[in-house]
Amino acid sequence: MRILIIAILGLVLTSFAIPPIVKVTVVDNLGNHVEGAEVVLYDTKEDYEKEVNPVAKETTDSKGRVTFKKLEPKSYFIHVFKGDMNNNWSGVQTDNLLPNKINKMIVVIE
Repeated sequence: MRILIIAILGLVLTSFAIPPIVKVTVVDNLGNHVEGAEVVLYDTKEDYEKEVNPVAKETTDSKGRVTFKKLEPKSYFIHVFKGDMNNNWSGVQTDNLLPNKINKMIVVIE
């Protein structure tokens, strides 16, 4: 009986996976946090290159951070820019995001 209850509880808990959360910190090439940078996520490389159909978009806070919630567990293309600084052609794709986890990344813009 106890094994059956544990098995049912495990099944219930795994069916309520929390969508991935991504915390992005944006820094310049000296390692300073960049406030007011636009961080945009795209599903595909083509959308990223054409800058169309963004999945999500946020602006960094005073510590250079943004948080994206309720994303799908997959990889995204990320474009970060402020003025003439950006991350073009360097580190433009996230790792596969994991559910039930806070995924963290640092993006350097130059």
